[in-house]
Amino acid sequence: MKKIILFFSLLGVLLVTSGCLNEMAGQKITVQKRTGEENIFEDFKEIIEKKQVEKAIDIVKNAIWENEKVEMARYADYQFQFPFKNSSENKIASYSLWVSPNGENLEIVTDSDRYVKLTKQDSANLYEILTGEQLIK
Repeated sequence: MKKIILFFSLLGVLLVTSGCLNEMAGQKITVQKRTGEENIFEDFKEIIEKKQVEKAIDIVKNAIWENEKVEMARYADYQFQFPFKNSSENKIASYSLWVSPNGENLEIVTDSDRYVKLTKQDSANLYEILTGEQLIK
């Protein structure tokens, strides 16, 4: 009887653990980089480290977004996507990202006509997460 209880206890722990691992596995950011002068992007990087993903999502979520359609003078430097959980469904959030001409800020536009120019600190942090490089050259 003790063996049966021990077996089901271990089975329960394994099921809970595997469910947690699957939950974390869905959190990733995919980054694409523009190639050349055209509006053509290629896969660049995939961020799967949980702390980096969470930090990037926090930066984007906590930014002060403007609800307006903007037209940029050139094509985006990068595109990135990450899954986010709404109360009832999972969606993919897609963003187009520009490095400002002075190289100190990032500007982000969504396909739902939202725009933000990040602070220098948030820009530096997000750029390092997305590219692995320092923002200011």
